[in-house]
Parts: sequence; structure tokens; C-alpha cells
Amino acid sequence: EYLENGPLFSELKFYQRAAKQEHIRKWMTLKKIRCLGIPLFWGSGLAEYRGKSYRFMVMERLGEDLQRIFEDCGSRFRKETVLQLGARMLDTLEYIHENEYVHGDIKAANLLLGYTNPHEVYLADYGLSYRYCPNGNHKQYQENPRKGHNGTIEFTSVDAHKGVAPSRRGDLEILGYCMLQWLCGKLPWERNLKDPVAVQTAKTKLMDELPDSVMEWDSSGSSCSKSA
Repeated sequence: EYLENGPLFSELKFYQRAAKQEHIRKWMTLKKIRCLGIPLFWGSGLAEYRGKSYRFMVMERLGEDLQRIFEDCGSRFRKETVLQLGARMLDTLEYIHENEYVHGDIKAANLLLGYTNPHEVYLADYGLSYRYCPNGNHKQYQENPRKGHNGTIEFTSVDAHKGVAPSRRGDLEILGYCMLQWLCGKLPWERNLKDPVAVQTAKTKLMDELPDSVMEWDSSGSSCSKSA
């Protein structure tokens, strides 16, 4: 990407500060887990081409993204699959949050299967990652309408609709919306994605009426042999 590319710079800083391989290995040992869903970062650098400067990152090779598999499965996963994916992402988010960061853009397109082991799932694309607690100093909650509706509209959190910076609870809310879509095949606000305010209103209603709102929207899952 161009040297000035903001998302790539944010992603690079996340890996340099929070995702060093030795830290990930220690975490996995402490938590007694065999896999943590953060891709391995091998390095980065700068390059010049035709008078322009570029920044690059070298990552481990990964497999298919979950969005493609979801669509191949008729846009619905089994309940067991959804719960497994949710549990694995909770492990990943716990690590990220403990290291002062939030992801901010969890979605099936950013979840990739392992290249050699398709039973492993990795959360990629940290271009919208945010350091919510630099050096132990938690940033204050502050709404900013000029930054409203940031992120992927169908999944972004209610706070993000209000222009609040990404947060840990926002990550969990986004994951919840993803799981609801994987289980039911669609979200209640998918017909209104061109109207961010309508999407925000629908999400607020869903959250205010939990758990009944989710139970009413829930429907039976369907099998998909490709997804573990």
C-alpha cells in the first residue's frame, strides 16, 4: 500500500505492539489453548517503485475467508458451528483486549481458515484496530456525530453509530451480530443498509429488548460440512 495508507499503518502498529509471537505463545500456554486466532506477523518494510513509496507487511499464509464459506452454505451455519466460532473469537478478543487494543471490524470476510489446518480460524485485518488504553490510561467515552456510523454498517456497534471510538464492548456487540447472521441467515436491518440511522434504530431496539428480540428472530440452522 502507499506509505501514507492509514489502515495499513494502524495494522502494523497493532502487530508490533500487541501481537509479537513470543507474547502469543506465552498467552496460549497460560490459557491452555492450542491456537489463538491472530495471524503470525513476520515483518514489514518500505519499498520505492516508479517514484512512489510503499509500505508492506509479511504475514503467514491463510486459507479461505468465512464469508465465502458462509455463502457456499446457503448463508447459514449450524448452531454448533456458530457456537464454536464464537468461542474461538472470544479467546482471540480476550487476548487483543488484554493488550490494550480492540479490533473494531469483526465480520466473516475478516475471518480466515488456516491454510494447513482448516479447523483453525484467524481474525485478520487490523486496519481499524484502536488502542483504547495506551499505557494503562483508558480513553474516555465521547460521542462525535461527525464520526458516526463508522465501520461495516450491518455489524458496527451502537456506540460506533454515535461516533464513539471502538471499544471492548463494541467488539463483543459486533461479534454478537455476526453470530446472529450466521445462525439465522440474515439480520433484522439488512434491508435498510443505505440508511445508517434506520440501522442504528433497529440495533438499539434489538439490544434494549434482549433476550426476547433475539429469540424472536432466531430460526433453525442448516448443516454445512465445510465449516468445523
